[in-house]
Amino acid sequence: MFLNTIRSSEGARKKSKRVGRGIGCTLGKTCGRGHKGQKSRSGGFHKVGFEGGQMPLQRRLPKVGFKSLISKYSAEVRLHELNNLSGEVIDLKILIAANIVPAFTKKAKIIKSGELTKAVVIKGIKVTIGAKESIEAAGGKVEV
Repeated sequence: MFLNTIRSSEGARKKSKRVGRGIGCTLGKTCGRGHKGQKSRSGGFHKVGFEGGQMPLQRRLPKVGFKSLISKYSAEVRLHELNNLSGEVIDLKILIAANIVPAFTKKAKIIKSGELTKAVVIKGIKVTIGAKESIEAAGGKVEV
């Protein structure tokens, strides 16, 4: 095999249209561009979404919503979910191991929802004011 013998497979390279070669080829005179207008001229192009000076659709429509990038890595833990955990000291690793929060969670916050029946020590997890009162009322404590 030599470099001068290498060829593309049959049908891999399509021949380009030869325009402007008379009326017999159907691409004569206007060359398939139609009559007049910006797109018929050489160098006639416009930006994507341009509507000829009319306010473009993507600018006419209102902005909707907001998606926080932080929310993917943060989670909420309800107070009553702590009753199911074994052990007195609770941190983020224990919550991940117990499948209470997703594995990629970087920060969590305990909210007051339900009742806490046992004394627990919370380490490295944020706690709302109401949840902190409930934890301390059950005999536990919160360490920052």
